[in-house]
Amino acid sequence: SPFHAAEVGGKFAGADFKLTDHNGVSRTLADFRGKVVVLFFGYVHCPDVCPTTMADMAQVMTKLGPDAARVQVLFVTVDPERDTRELLAQYVPAFHPDFLGLSGDKAATEGVAKAFEVVYQKQPTQTGYNVDHSSGSFLIDPQGRVRLLAPFAQQSAWTEQDIRLLLALEGK
Repeated sequence: SPFHAAEVGGKFAGADFKLTDHNGVSRTLADFRGKVVVLFFGYVHCPDVCPTTMADMAQVMTKLGPDAARVQVLFVTVDPERDTRELLAQYVPAFHPDFLGLSGDKAATEGVAKAFEVVYQKQPTQTGYNVDHSSGSFLIDPQGRVRLLAPFAQQSAWTEQDIRLLLALEGK
């Protein structure tokens, strides 16, 4: 495979979502046709995986230069109780102004997680709870096909190369 991330084949054919972005706009995957979408599941209070992934993706966007305009990073919260639109609007664009935070009610969150086979579970802590969740980022081509699953902490140079390969597929 020319890709660094794992190719998922047709496993997620038809996977979609209907969520609200941090600006209050209702979104589905079709809204981002023509762009490579990087879809990541996380939550604002996440101590490690989420901020690392988001910071890595911000680096990738910088490396992509003008091509970054054809890439959309989506952060889907798995903690809709705490991650209000206002909180997502503070957190997500702090990594990069073009990143979008997406949220839904409990049912919508469960639905999108199921569609992408993402598991998440609350773990009580002394101060509240953390949410254990699948890490890794889905890379979706400009035609809206889920193509790749990049593992957590994949080198940002590899992610950049994978995105460039997917951008080259536009219209193919």
